[in-house]
Amino acid sequence: MDVEIPEPIRAELTRRWDEPHRRHHDLRHLREVLAALDALHVAGLTFSERPTVLAAWFHDAVYQPLSSANEAESADLARRMLHDDPDRDEVARLVESTLTHDPAADDANGIALSDADLSVLGADAARYDEYAANVRQEYHRVPDPLFRRKRRELLAEFLSREHLFVSLPARALWESAARANLAREIEHLS
Repeated sequence: MDVEIPEPIRAELTRRWDEPHRRHHDLRHLREVLAALDALHVAGLTFSERPTVLAAWFHDAVYQPLSSANEAESADLARRMLHDDPDRDEVARLVESTLTHDPAADDANGIALSDADLSVLGADAARYDEYAANVRQEYHRVPDPLFRRKRRELLAEFLSREHLFVSLPARALWESAARANLAREIEHLS
């Protein structure tokens, strides 16, 4: 998908995604989310490309591992930086929706962004293990027993869902591998 992003915005967001404290929520994650949006589009998922791609760029633009305000602050950043853009409000809404990854059934843009953001769960085992290790590095200040317990709980909650991904194309692309990866990590954390 070729969405034009003004150079000053692209430069500022790239700088943010490249902050030294990031291990998973970095430029690689952004590139993978954008690639996943492409894959979903090619697989037939229909969504509004421009606001969804812009939301991918903004969705973790503000990121501190222990903060519960990352999505809200990233959405506020989108509102400020896209102050006169016609897609501003939709981009901010989509960024905020990544807090729960629970888009409404009729929210095509939210479904695309949520599924793309979670696509790393369905990566090959080596990439998934690298992702999991990077998440642990981001939360290095959390004591290991607490991290392991909370991470197990989060992964078990994901596995309890009927589907990890909302769209049929995402399920076809990543669901099976994601379930295997999550189960393997839970076993490792136990």
